[in-house]
Amino acid sequence: MYFRPMEDAKLLRYLERFITPERKQRFEDVLKRRTKFVTVAIEDVYQMHNTSAVVRSCEVFGVQEAHVIENRFGKRLDKNIAMGAQQWVDVHRHEDAPSCIESLKKSGYRIVATTPHNNSCFLDDFEINEKTALFFGTEKEGLSPEVMERADGFLKIPMAGFTESLNISVSAAIILERLTSRLRLTDLPWELSTPEKAEKQLDWTKKSIKSIEDILARYDPMN
Repeated sequence: MYFRPMEDAKLLRYLERFITPERKQRFEDVLKRRTKFVTVAIEDVYQMHNTSAVVRSCEVFGVQEAHVIENRFGKRLDKNIAMGAQQWVDVHRHEDAPSCIESLKKSGYRIVATTPHNNSCFLDDFEINEKTALFFGTEKEGLSPEVMERADGFLKIPMAGFTESLNISVSAAIILERLTSRLRLTDLPWELSTPEKAEKQLDWTKKSIKSIEDILARYDPMN
C-alpha cells in the first residue's frame, strides 16, 4: 500500500467519521510505539500455533513487520490463535530462507540467528545498535544451515536449568520484550516515519469499519 499524502489524508478524515474518537486515539497511541527497526523471521515452523503466537508477540511488543518462511510446510498462520494480531502486523511470506535473507539485507537489516548453540551472544549482552532481523526456527531442529551460514550474529537466552531450549513462541516473546523495551530508551531512529504512521492509520481505520466497501463507494474526494 503506497500512501499518497494529500489524497489519503483526506480519505482518512472521511473514514474517521465512522469510528469512535477513542478508537482513533488508540491507533495514534499504538503507532507512537511501533517499530520496524526490529523485525522477526520464522522459518518452517510446523506447528501453526507457534507461528501465530510469534506474530501475536510482535503485535504486543510493537514490532510492525514479521516474515514467515514457508518452504517445507506451506502456510501455517492460524488466524484464530493469532487472535486478530495479523490485522495489525504486516506479515510477509517467503518461499525459502535465501530469498528472505536477501530481501532483509537489501532493506538494511543485520541477520541474527537465535540459537542455544554456537558462540552465541547472551540476550543481556546483545547490543541493538542497527536494524535487526531476528530469525527463529523450530525447537527440535533449529534454524536451517542456510540461515546459520549467512547470519551476521547469534543470540541466545541464558538458561539456569537442565532444559537446553525454549519453545519458539516463548523465546520470541522474551527476546522481543527485552529488546523493544531497551530500544525505546535509545536515540536510535526506531519509530515509524510520519508517512508510515499515516499509512498504517488509514489501513487500520479501514479494517475497523464494517461495510467498508459500501462506505468507500460513497466517498467523493471532491467534497
